Amino acid sequence: MRTAISRRHVLACTGTLALLGSGGCASRPSAASVAALAPTGRLRACINLGNPILANRDAATGQVRGVSVDLAQALAKRLNLGLELTVVDAAGRSVETVRSGRADVGFFAIDPGRSDGIVFTAPYVLIEGAYLVRQASPLTDNTQVDRAGTRVMVGQSSVYDLYLTRALKAAQILRAPTSPTVVDTFLAQNADVAAGVKQQLEADAARLGGLRLLPGRFMVIEQAMGLPADRGDAATALLRDFVESAKASGFVADALQRHGIRGASVAAASATLTP
Repeated sequence: MRTAISRRHVLACTGTLALLGSGGCASRPSAASVAALAPTGRLRACINLGNPILANRDAATGQVRGVSVDLAQALAKRLNLGLELTVVDAAGRSVETVRSGRADVGFFAIDPGRSDGIVFTAPYVLIEGAYLVRQASPLTDNTQVDRAGTRVMVGQSSVYDLYLTRALKAAQILRAPTSPTVVDTFLAQNADVAAGVKQQLEADAARLGGLRLLPGRFMVIEQAMGLPADRGDAATALLRDFVESAKASGFVADALQRHGIRGASVAAASATLTP
């Protein structure tokens, strides 16, 4: 699903978008690097609704909103381009959209299983991955999950799927169609554990009742931006500098606060901005 956003809308400089302009990326990138990143003359960004912590659709207006959308708008503003959003409902679809070149940038959890055909920036946000069980479950600790006979529900092609497929040696992995449907599918299929974003699991536990999260986390998810690997060094440097500036300027922290995101933190700076 594609949503066209007019150049006038993108360039309308709200206080949040102005924040980025006052940070380390105040100067405009070169025309060559812009053309390398967005060869169609518009910035095509893929937004994944499978991670509702970073993007979701407003129930009243139908508009897509969230931290990912804010970053896409800010990048389009910096490039002085119009913005076109491709909205998908699962991480796997987002990966394929960018890998195939149908989008110029996307928003992903970093995982080696996604590195073929995609180049990642450093992370901009860190999110915890957690386990959820029924109240009556005998499981009380994350270390108890990886046992023979334990069935763990994950979102198909999510970072939890990729990570747990490597990490779990004895437990069986089951897959829901998307990350937002993990808990409902976990209940419908009578699985033992649901794995996902901590905040989403907490919301589902409150919505459904009779569920609890295991203490702590089983992984830290590094959320980054990514672009097709064939766009070249100039485009990669531009996007990486944008992300570093978004963190350093306070843009990411402001977006998390504005959208009411709890339990996620801004990732540390990782590189010096390109002159």
